[in-house]
Amino acid sequence: QVQLVESGGGLMQPGGSLRLSCAVSGSIFRIASMGWYRQAPGKQRELVAVITSGGTTTYADSVKGRFTISRDAIKNTVNLQMNSLKPEDTAVYYCNVRSIANYWGQGTQVTVSS
Repeated sequence: QVQLVESGGGLMQPGGSLRLSCAVSGSIFRIASMGWYRQAPGKQRELVAVITSGGTTTYADSVKGRFTISRDAIKNTVNLQMNSLKPEDTAVYYCNVRSIANYWGQGTQVTVSS
């Protein structure tokens, strides 16, 4: 059974940094991409960053230059380094893996506040 477990969320002051990690357990055939989405209260879930199996990365305009996504294919993890955090980054962050199916983690809360 496939499981995605996120870690690394929490409370951070504006301008600070957090690193999210997602550990994937179980077997997933032909992973096309791994990524991070977020959902703020009252808003729809949105793409934050994604990395394809070939290493191509895509970022939301709002996080470009501040967030970096990386993948460890051996450990089967995907990470999100978040720098220069802003209050508007506050949301629940979800790990996503796309293959022939679509897998989601349970989410981790990130709160940016002074």
